[in-house]
Amino acid sequence: MSEKSLDKKLMDNYTDILRNELIPAMGCTEPIAIAYASAMARKVLDEEPEHITINCSGNMIKNVKGVKVPNSGGQRGIEVAATLGVVGGDPDKKLEVIAGVTDEDRAKTKELVEKDFCDCNYVEQVPNLYIQAIIKGKDHTAEVIISDHHTEISMIKKDGKTILENGVKTDSPEAMRVGDRSLMSLEGLLDYANQVDLDEVRDILDRQIKMNSAIAQEGLDNPWGASVGKTILENFGNNVKSRACATAAAGSDARMSGCPMPVVINSGSGNQGITVTMPVVVYAKELMISDNKRMRALIISNLVSIYIKHYIGALSAFCGAVSAACGAGAAITYMSGGDYARIARTITNTLANVGGIVCDGAKSSCAAKIAASVNAAMLAHYMSMNDKSFQPGEGIVERDVEETIKNMGYIGKIGMMPTDKEILNVMTDKVDVDACL
Repeated sequence: MSEKSLDKKLMDNYTDILRNELIPAMGCTEPIAIAYASAMARKVLDEEPEHITINCSGNMIKNVKGVKVPNSGGQRGIEVAATLGVVGGDPDKKLEVIAGVTDEDRAKTKELVEKDFCDCNYVEQVPNLYIQAIIKGKDHTAEVIISDHHTEISMIKKDGKTILENGVKTDSPEAMRVGDRSLMSLEGLLDYANQVDLDEVRDILDRQIKMNSAIAQEGLDNPWGASVGKTILENFGNNVKSRACATAAAGSDARMSGCPMPVVINSGSGNQGITVTMPVVVYAKELMISDNKRMRALIISNLVSIYIKHYIGALSAFCGAVSAACGAGAAITYMSGGDYARIARTITNTLANVGGIVCDGAKSSCAAKIAASVNAAMLAHYMSMNDKSFQPGEGIVERDVEETIKNMGYIGKIGMMPTDKEILNVMTDKVDVDACL
């Protein structure tokens, strides 16, 4: 694959993006983000809490409504996530905020939820990812707002006085270099993957492989959720394509059903983190790829997913498994000797096929959507390696893969906005479907 040398600024930018994105999280990231906001509000309050109110965007409600809160003993919902964060959460652990809760914390949470300790409200005209936690004690109140990203605290107040606004100040020692996604391109990220000193990112990639492989195996070994991964292996054979789909789906089977094992996320999502990881691990073993080349392939998988998703945003009606599967397919094409053109065709073929899968919240069927998306990416890969591709002018497909990606981004962010609202209306029983048909 021909490549051009990237300057240090661009190289460092891609490294910053990977380090910012590839972090451990426990369970579905939306309830965990609510627990994080609540735990931080409790810390700021610094007295015994009497009540908490959670105001959040429709997409947060959509992604928490049907999923079990990890480490909660099988409890579900926003009220559970918020209360567990208050009772036993450690905000210093961010997306592993409730990793250390105890049986006593779980019992206390159940008791408080039954006593209406927490209220939840839907707010409009806010970012798609938005959480406001307002906690009250006898003498004080505290407020924490998370917006745009799962760990991005944009506001902290105590007794109406602003403590933090617009996130951490850039001159603070707590500030983190997050990377500029607008500088990304397919060509640039491929050059980075080929040129980066792997010692700069090996720790986070090793962690991603270790954690995501462990929860995928857990999903294959035990009856979590709808057992999509196990069903694939038991009925579609034990070939490499089936294993790629099954392992990715199995990780989601476990994760969506409350398995407390951590995952390394991608684009703010554990499901996407598993999807960019497991097909690459499976194919690398099948193709007997060296560890270093597998690492470079995993870099491609992660960055392609991040690149596509950054046009769409953190939460929308677009199923993020599609962008993650594009990443996995691109990495498999790379490991198979594919050049830029073939990698681009793999991405184009995937988006042209399953770009329209909708997100109707986090739940057990996410595993099936992951399997469908990975299967589409495998088809896209084999088409591409045989010089087959969907053509410019066919639907959203453009001659340049960058333009195809932007088209999908526009559809996901702008075009599917009304769809997102109607999905939420259906899920919250705010529309009489029969009367509309």
